[in-house]
Amino acid sequence: MKAISQSDTSELSFDDFKQIVINDYRICFESRQASLLGRKEVLTGKAKFGIFGDGKEVAQVAMAKAFKKGDWRSGYYRDQTFMFATGMATLTEFFAQLYANTNVDEEPFSGGRQMNSHYATRILNEDGSWKDQTQTKNTSSDISTTGGQMARLVGLAQASKLYRENPDLKYLTHFSVDGNEVAFGTIGNGSTSEGVFFEAINAAGVLQIPMAISIWDDAYAISVPSELQTTKQDISEILKGFQRDEKGDGFEIFKVKGWDYPGLCETYEKAIQVCREKHIPVMIHVYELTQPQGHSTSGSHERYKSKDRLDWELEYDCLVQMRRWMLESALATEEEILEIEAKAKEYARLCRKNAWNSVQEVLKSEAREAVQLLREFKNESIQQLAHQLHSTVEMSRRDIMETVRKAIRMLAGSDSPERSNLLDWYHKQMDLNSERYHSKLFTESVDSPSNIPVVPAEYGDDAKMVDGREVLNACFDANITRDPRILAFGEDVGSIGDVNQGFAGLQAKHGKLRIADTGIRESTIIGQGIGLALRGLKPIAEIQYLDYLLYAINVISDDLASLSYRTKAGQKAPLIIRTRGHRLEGVWHSGSPMAMILGIMRGVHICVPRDMTQAAGLYNTLLRADEPALVIECLNGYRLKERLPANAGEFTVPLGHSEVVKEGSDLTVVSYGSTLRVVQEAAVELEKMGISIEIVDPQTLHPFDLNEVCVASLKKTNKLIVADEDVPGGASAFILQQIIERQKGYFHLDSAPKTITAREHRPPYGSDGDYFTKPSVDDVIEAVYEVMSEADPDKFPALF
Repeated sequence: MKAISQSDTSELSFDDFKQIVINDYRICFESRQASLLGRKEVLTGKAKFGIFGDGKEVAQVAMAKAFKKGDWRSGYYRDQTFMFATGMATLTEFFAQLYANTNVDEEPFSGGRQMNSHYATRILNEDGSWKDQTQTKNTSSDISTTGGQMARLVGLAQASKLYRENPDLKYLTHFSVDGNEVAFGTIGNGSTSEGVFFEAINAAGVLQIPMAISIWDDAYAISVPSELQTTKQDISEILKGFQRDEKGDGFEIFKVKGWDYPGLCETYEKAIQVCREKHIPVMIHVYELTQPQGHSTSGSHERYKSKDRLDWELEYDCLVQMRRWMLESALATEEEILEIEAKAKEYARLCRKNAWNSVQEVLKSEAREAVQLLREFKNESIQQLAHQLHSTVEMSRRDIMETVRKAIRMLAGSDSPERSNLLDWYHKQMDLNSERYHSKLFTESVDSPSNIPVVPAEYGDDAKMVDGREVLNACFDANITRDPRILAFGEDVGSIGDVNQGFAGLQAKHGKLRIADTGIRESTIIGQGIGLALRGLKPIAEIQYLDYLLYAINVISDDLASLSYRTKAGQKAPLIIRTRGHRLEGVWHSGSPMAMILGIMRGVHICVPRDMTQAAGLYNTLLRADEPALVIECLNGYRLKERLPANAGEFTVPLGHSEVVKEGSDLTVVSYGSTLRVVQEAAVELEKMGISIEIVDPQTLHPFDLNEVCVASLKKTNKLIVADEDVPGGASAFILQQIIERQKGYFHLDSAPKTITAREHRPPYGSDGDYFTKPSVDDVIEAVYEVMSEADPDKFPALF
C-alpha cells in the first residue's frame, strides 16, 4: 500500500483515499483492542505477563506502508501494529503467543517460547533449508533486551550493500534483488542511552548502508523521564552530528510527531525512498508518543507520571488525534467511525477467544487421557487426584504433569497393568514435552556440522614445515575462493591481515568487500555477523582477543546463542566467531574465561583447537555447515611450526570428536588448547619417572566428546586429571561433569579425579607471572605424580 503524500493524494480518488485511511484506522484500533484485552488476560491469570504496543499504532501503520517484500525488521516488543499492518502477524497469533501456545502453526514466532510481542518470521523450511526471502516480508527474532536488536540490524542492512556491490553474489536470488532491501529497526527512546545503540549508529554511518531506524519517543523509559536519560532531552538533537553533509557521509535525520497521521505517512515515504534508492542510513525520530497502559502488566504509569502529563496523553493519544483528523477532514462520519470501532472490538474478542480455545482444547484432551488412566486405579487417593484434575477449569500442562507425577510417586513399589499404562503415557508425554520445550538448541538442518563428511588432512612427501598462521591463511584463502558467500571482518583483519597474520594478503587478493577492517566495536562486529548470516551469507567475525569477547557477550548470548531455540528452528545464523586466547602475557591478553562462555553460550559450538592445523580443519567443517560457532585459537601458537596439508581448505575435523594424542596406561589427562601442549611436554618427563599418561584432546567443548573417548580412556587407566587454564571450578568442572556424570565415568575411578587450573586472578604481566599463575609443566608433573603416589606410595614416594 502506498504511503499518503501530497503527490499520492493528487493521483487517488477521494473514495480510494478515504478507504486507505479507514483501513489504517481499523488496523490501529484493532491493535489497541488487542493491547487492552491482553492486559486483562494477564491480570485475570490466563497469561503470565504482557507487554504491548499501545500508543505507537499510528506511527507503525505509517511505517508499514514503506515496508516491502524482501525488507527486514529488527525491532523490539512495541511493534505489534506494524506486524499486523504488514501481514507478518495476526491478532489470533498475537493471543496464541500470549497464551504460550507451543504449536508453531498457531504461534509461528517462537512456538510458545517467547512472551507476547516478540516476533519472528519463519525463514526456514522444515529441513532447515532457506526459504525465498525476496518473496516475503521478514522480521528477525525479537529479544527482550531493549537495545539488543541494534547490533544485528547493522548486518541486516550491510547485506543489502554486499548484494548490490559484489557481483559474485548475484546468483543468490532467493536472498536479495540487487540489494534493494531496507533493514528497518525500531527502538524506544530510553534504550537510545545504551552503548549498543551508539555503536550501531556509528557503524551504519561509516558503512553507509540502507538502515532505517525509528525511535519511538514517549518521553519515558519505564518510570525514568527523558531529562534523566538523554542530554537535551532529545535524541535527534544530540545526534545532529550524524546528519549528512556536503560530502554525503552520515545519516538523513527526520523528526515527526507520533500522533500526526498525514505527517507520519509523508515522512516515512520520503525517508525510506532515500534509504532504499540512495543506500544510505536514515533515522526517524517519532516523538510526542504515549503509552496508555504504562510499560507492562507489572505496574501502573500513574505512579510516576504527573496529572498534567496524564491529561496530555489522553488528549494526544494517537488514536484520538487520528479520529479527530478524520472527522475534520470529512473522511468519515461519527457513525462510520463508531461502526469501525465496534467491529474492531468484536474482531479482537473473537481472535482472543479462538486463541484461548485452541490452547485449552489440546490441554483438556491431554487431561482427559490422564484422568481416564488415573480412574482405572482403585486407590482412593489416586481417584481424588483424578477428580481434582478433571475439575480444573483453566488447564495448564503443568497441572496435568504434576498430577501424574504425584500419582506415580504414590504408586512406588506397586506393579500392575494400570501402573504400566500410566508410566507408558507419562514417558510419551515427556518425550512430547521435550520436543515442545527443549528442542532445537541447534537447527539440526540438512547442513548441520554432523552431516559434513570427514576428510583427513593429506600431506605430500614434500610437505613444508610452516608457521601455524600460514596453515590458517591457506585454509581461509581456499574457502573464500571456493564460496563467494564467505567474508571476514574485524579489528585489523583487512589491511594488515589480522594481528597474527591469518588473513595476510587476502584483502589484496579478494577485495575489501570480502576481507574488511572494522572499528573497535565488539558488539556490532558480532551483530554484523548475525544479520549477514540471517540473509544467507557466511560471515567470519573476528574478536581480536578472547578477553575482549566480554564486550560482545550480551549479543552472543542473548541473540545468537538463543536464535534457533527461541524460534524453534524458524531462523538460523551460521556465524563463525574467530578469536584467540589462553597463553600470552598480562592481565588483558591471556584470559581463558571458558566457564563464562560455556555457561551462557549454549547454542553456539565452542571449538578449542590445540594447533592451527586442527583449527583449519574445524573452520573447513563450519564453513560448509550452517550452525554458529566460536573458534578459540591458541594465542602462542601462530609461529610454532606445523606441516602444511596439501588440502588445506578441504580436510575437516568433526565437532564433538575427541582425539587421543598420546596413548598411555596409568592415568588419563584431558586437556585442550595451549594447556594441552604443556601436558604433552610434561608427559616426556613423566615417562622417565615410570608414569605413562594418556592424553585426550576433546577439540570442542560444546559438543563435548560425543564419541566418548574420555570414558573409554578412563576404563583403561582408572585415574583422571582435567587440565586447563580457566579459573578453579571453571571449564574443568564442566568437563568433569561430562565425564563423571554424563559418561558415567565415576564407576571406573580408582582415585579421586583432580583438576589442574589457573589461579583465581588474571595472570600478571611477564613470564614469571605466567609461570606462577597458569598451569606449568612442573604443575602437571607434580599433580600426576601425586595421584600415582596415593595409589602406589612405595613405587612413587611423596615429593614434598
